[in-house]
Amino acid sequence: MSTVSLETTVALRRMRAHRLIRKLHLWIGAWGAIAAVLFGITGFLQNHRAVMKLPQGDSTEVSRVELPVPEEARASPEALRQWLHDTQHLDLESQRGPQGRPPERLLSDTSRASDASRASDASRAGDANGRRAGRWTLSAGNARKITQAEYTPGADTLTLRTTVQSPLAILTRLHKGVGGGIAWILLSDSFAVGLVALGLSGLIMWSRGRTPRQMIFSIVGAAALITALLAASAIL
Repeated sequence: MSTVSLETTVALRRMRAHRLIRKLHLWIGAWGAIAAVLFGITGFLQNHRAVMKLPQGDSTEVSRVELPVPEEARASPEALRQWLHDTQHLDLESQRGPQGRPPERLLSDTSRASDASRASDASRAGDANGRRAGRWTLSAGNARKITQAEYTPGADTLTLRTTVQSPLAILTRLHKGVGGGIAWILLSDSFAVGLVALGLSGLIMWSRGRTPRQMIFSIVGAAALITALLAASAIL
């Protein structure tokens, strides 16, 4: 095979690879386009919730009841959860133990903001003898509706309340992967992988026909430098 034909073959292969990458870039972008818009909007709102105080959505309590707790259900969060399942037909999963114990893993049906609020409440709660006591919190629901049971160890009753999220709060919770269930988490994972693929394929297409020096002194190099500097300032 002559040198000319070899160079032509290599060029054709590179062109085919470039076309394939371009098609993948377009198809992946089409798959995640709607998600990019939604996640972009909710991400922007969350980034500026403190400084610009942009709205994060509202949570409205629609019901609150006090339930008497039998002695056998007060032994542990597991016993309390089983009692709620048997008597109230509620499958509540998330829980937190008494103060002094490390918090158990919360499932994806409770927002971090409400976790912090309940933790603050728990740290201030005391039992009838004036001793500090933690609060067991069990909850279940989806991105829109949440049912929570809150119980202070040793108390005779627990509080069962139901809250409903506004549309914006629903989008914010879904952005965090809260309340959507396994199917939503897998879908979000596909969008996350898609973003990585878009970034890599975009870099490959941008680098076509450019030397390493041209890549460094391009918008890609500027983006990498700015990202590194801001990341360094955030952690140092």
